[in-house]
Amino acid sequence: MKRTLTLLTTLLLAPLAALQAADRPSILLITADDLGLQLSCYGDKHIQTPHLDALASSGVRFETAYITQSSCSPSRASMFTGLFPHSHGHMGLAKPKNPPLHPPLRSQTIPALLKAAGYRTGIIGKLHVNPEDAFPFDFKANKDKIGEGGSRNPRGVARAAAAFIAEEPARPFFLMVNDLDPHRPFEPQIDGLPKKPFRKGDVPEWPFQQVRDDKVLTDAANYYNCVRRLDTCVGLVLDELKKAGKAQDTLVIFLSDNGPPLARGKTTCYEAGLRTPFILRWPSVSQAGLVSSAFISSVDILPTILDAAGLPIPAHVQGRSLRGVAGGDNTGWRTTLAGEFHQHGENAFFPRRSLRDARYHIIHNLLAGKLTVSINVDGDTAPKVAASEAYKDTPAQRAMARAANPPEWELYDLAADPGEFHNLADDPAHAETLKRMKSLLDAWRQETNDPFLDPVIVDKRHAEVNAAAAKSAGKKKK
Repeated sequence: MKRTLTLLTTLLLAPLAALQAADRPSILLITADDLGLQLSCYGDKHIQTPHLDALASSGVRFETAYITQSSCSPSRASMFTGLFPHSHGHMGLAKPKNPPLHPPLRSQTIPALLKAAGYRTGIIGKLHVNPEDAFPFDFKANKDKIGEGGSRNPRGVARAAAAFIAEEPARPFFLMVNDLDPHRPFEPQIDGLPKKPFRKGDVPEWPFQQVRDDKVLTDAANYYNCVRRLDTCVGLVLDELKKAGKAQDTLVIFLSDNGPPLARGKTTCYEAGLRTPFILRWPSVSQAGLVSSAFISSVDILPTILDAAGLPIPAHVQGRSLRGVAGGDNTGWRTTLAGEFHQHGENAFFPRRSLRDARYHIIHNLLAGKLTVSINVDGDTAPKVAASEAYKDTPAQRAMARAANPPEWELYDLAADPGEFHNLADDPAHAETLKRMKSLLDAWRQETNDPFLDPVIVDKRHAEVNAAAAKSAGKKKK
């Protein structure tokens, strides 16, 4: 009987929700996989990204934005929930042994909340967050629907977007477009794009690595080819939005899920891992061409979207709506940004907490001295190059070694050392800065009820991961 009443209530309220939603804006959320600040609108002189530059010119480009964890699934879970990974529970990739979203949050994701309010919901490309039934999308376009290259194919993605937008033009929609570029493998060309690919030597070595060989330079060139294709994809999707007459009533948000898949980037708490492009165009709200200094986090996405849709923001949400800062008002806005890390795959656990202000960046490695870290991210050869005799006693070699076996505390002066090569945590001249940053980090952890403030919980999770890894290794031997 209870289930019948619930169903009847839902059916009766659905038309009302659709009517209420009729005058609400549509929402287009575009994510890139593994993209750092390698865009011309962010000052990268080695590439031209005209379509993203145009989006930034018509909206707001935020200079300093963080995702919550430099790993796909936890990062995306934060976008969907407005919570940090230590709060939403999805602390590693969407794998069977890694925890999914906490059950109470599964009805509080962006597509669930918007669908209940009468929005159509769609996704193109990957979801990669568990459990999938927490994300009630009406429309799903995977590789089979997109064509060659899947969500790396700009034309296929744009066709899928056009099909979704055209389905019910009178109703507002939420569409999430997840472009797989520039995730590895770095495909130099797909479906003829880009027309003239970069080749080895066209792009220099990575500034946050400062090492080079043929493989590093080839990878860099092909990474940039992926970014150029991504830019084309964004342009084509926005063209379809315009053709459908929806550009003036659609909130558009663009960002990446984490930094480049390179050592000292993805899966770390360094700037190259946590910092992402973030562009927003909110008709009648955002200030066109604004370059904002406001510190933005991906936990701000859900409250921004709910605000735009005229829906209440749940009390548990840790982010804030970007309405004010999108219009140029930074009054009372945050002055620090936080990030964290737990694990990427199923068998490696190395919890960290991180916080930056306008100048300094502190990282707390919670299990320092108890285990080392694998920094060979997605086949990146830079660590091997840095370990060679040619780089003996260089900042690059020391930085790679520190990333693999980090101390408990790291402190970097981002103004003097944007690549974060020189750890100042043990420098007496920076003792007061270290103390201040520790205090700010602790305050954020207290404010967000970080369970890992308790060492017992840290050790418990560490033991669980180790036990699962040992069990898996035992099965493989058999």
